[in-house]
Amino acid sequence: MTDALAHLSHRLGGIAYGGDYNPEQWPREVWEEDVRLMREAGVNLVTVGVFSWAFLEPRPGQYEFGLLDEVLDLLHTHGIAADLATATASPPPWFSLRHPDALPVTADGVRLTHGSRQTFCPSSPAYAEAAGRLVERLVERYRDHPALALWHLHNEWGNHNAHCYCDTSAEAFRDWLRQRYGDLDGLNRAWGTAFWSQRYGDWAEVMPPRATAAVPNPTQQLDFWRFSSDALLRLHRREAEIVRRLSPGVPLTTNLLVTLEKKVDGFSFAEECDFVSVDQYLTAADPEAHIGLSLDADLARGMGGGAPWLLMEHSTSAVNWQPRNVAKTPGQMRRNSLAHVARGADGVLFFQWRQSRAGAEKWHSAMLPHGGTDTKTWREVTALGQDLRALAEVRGSRVESDVALLFDWNAWWALEMDATPSRDARYLDLVRAWYEALWSLGITCDLVHPGSDLSGHRLVLVPSLCLTSDADASSLDAFVRDGGHAAVGFFSGVVDENDHVRLGGHPGAYRDMLGIRVDEFFPLREAETVRLSDGSAATVWSELVEQRGAETVVRFDKDPSCGGPVAGHPAVTRHAYGRGVSWYVATRPEAAALRGLLARVCREAGVTAPAEVPAGVEAVRRRGPDATYLFLINHTSRDVSVPATGTDLLGGTVGDGKAVVPAGDVMVIREDGTPARGPLEADGVEPTARTRPTESVRT
Repeated sequence: MTDALAHLSHRLGGIAYGGDYNPEQWPREVWEEDVRLMREAGVNLVTVGVFSWAFLEPRPGQYEFGLLDEVLDLLHTHGIAADLATATASPPPWFSLRHPDALPVTADGVRLTHGSRQTFCPSSPAYAEAAGRLVERLVERYRDHPALALWHLHNEWGNHNAHCYCDTSAEAFRDWLRQRYGDLDGLNRAWGTAFWSQRYGDWAEVMPPRATAAVPNPTQQLDFWRFSSDALLRLHRREAEIVRRLSPGVPLTTNLLVTLEKKVDGFSFAEECDFVSVDQYLTAADPEAHIGLSLDADLARGMGGGAPWLLMEHSTSAVNWQPRNVAKTPGQMRRNSLAHVARGADGVLFFQWRQSRAGAEKWHSAMLPHGGTDTKTWREVTALGQDLRALAEVRGSRVESDVALLFDWNAWWALEMDATPSRDARYLDLVRAWYEALWSLGITCDLVHPGSDLSGHRLVLVPSLCLTSDADASSLDAFVRDGGHAAVGFFSGVVDENDHVRLGGHPGAYRDMLGIRVDEFFPLREAETVRLSDGSAATVWSELVEQRGAETVVRFDKDPSCGGPVAGHPAVTRHAYGRGVSWYVATRPEAAALRGLLARVCREAGVTAPAEVPAGVEAVRRRGPDATYLFLINHTSRDVSVPATGTDLLGGTVGDGKAVVPAGDVMVIREDGTPARGPLEADGVEPTARTRPTESVRT
């Protein structure tokens, strides 16, 4: 992954900057203004063609490339590279009319109609064939165009059509299950069909989990989520095969949705890309949405094995799809953008370049807003372009982190299926609570798959992992035995990959490592709390924990009126295991208590923050072969002083062993002892032939 993004960064001469460009929405006389303003803003990369299928193939089999020819020629003439999309995310109206059976069907049996985007069944052969033909024609035409720097497959796989319950999907689901289980005996064992007389005797009897009278089979539901993700992944691989066969040497990626959606397994798509790209949008109602931004950025980096990645989309200000689309305050867009760079992004792109005047996203902010260049947003966009040019030398460096947080879409799906012990145990809530505690301590972490190599970390956090395989559980066990530290949250390790309960006492897969046995779960009622022996409160969950070698760190209150049925029993335990230490948290502590607990866990593991910073300030370090860079991002309304020595690449003052970061501002300090390097030096990447200006491609 690293080499592909390094080549792109080298070609661009620094950090990628730009956004989605949709010239088909505008008359040609606007295009010249677009490229002139792009240069003024410092744009060096734009995504082209994401939603242009209806223009590229206006009628079945009739391809028209004149518009795209002009646009790519114009971009190249002005020194702007193209991230060329395959345009398959939005089939044109003629496709739905010609192939009505390719329209998706809901669990209730309602067939959806054309009129938005991604309105297709992921298992439809007609869609796969039509999309494949379009991709072949695009790649054959533009593979040698000098503007082409990157292929952009589809757009946000599964955002709107993650699940289809039609008959075509049903047959594809059965094929997927045959490959997974081999025969019906294997399926029946995995699905536990002895319960409720669900045993299958013929493959034709097996259906997707459509609307039914009671709770569907949980493993059937889980497998359908897996199948649905794989159905989209199969389409992604089909596009990737065409691009790699016809356009070797040009990298490809796709924009994933990270924690914004739980619809597809992001890790599986990341493995099929030359580098990771993600979209990230703030939740307007969340006053601390910048913490969620950091979480998404750390997950993007984790999906790429720690390598730099590309922020393909975020917003300059308000989005259009939340109940209340709050605009970003002055300086917020800059902080958001540079926070992504701090956490490993080597590119900052937006949706979109020019704000639409019609359509479903006309109120979604853009780099060039409705008001034109005499606007707050435009001034911030051009200033950010200058910042990113000043940070060119940072590209290629890697984020330092001693902590891994295990994240798994399969565990997310399993936790939130029907008929689990508590609907209040929501995956992202639990992950976010632990992550926010770590963030408030100033400690950076990598969000990684449970099957990842953990040896490069001192501490592994497992906020919620109800489902885990034997192999992944053994990996964490070995990590602790070999000297690592781990902290595990409640209801983790309780089921295997088929959602079957691990017998012998909870928490199943982690029981020995944690030195405990959970006799029974006692989920709390809505808004109910329990008191802990340290004086704090906890919510959502409690357990009857028996010690099997672990020591008690915190107990549930001994008074049954405060501690409930688990009064006096352990709420937090610590276990010396092999050469390492494991912790277990049998409830959801309030924020301050969780922060204090994780502070102790980090101290014992030898984990420290990159810098001592006040509350509300981020400190993240990126390390390159020749320099280290300390990013300081002040989310508060006051100036703060941080111990630091070096040079602020953004022009701030560092002296007397400290940096004063103004309120709402950002500093990026090349730390003392590391020499400067130019924007085109020390990459270890030679320019490719594709960087040479050549004749425009027209056929």
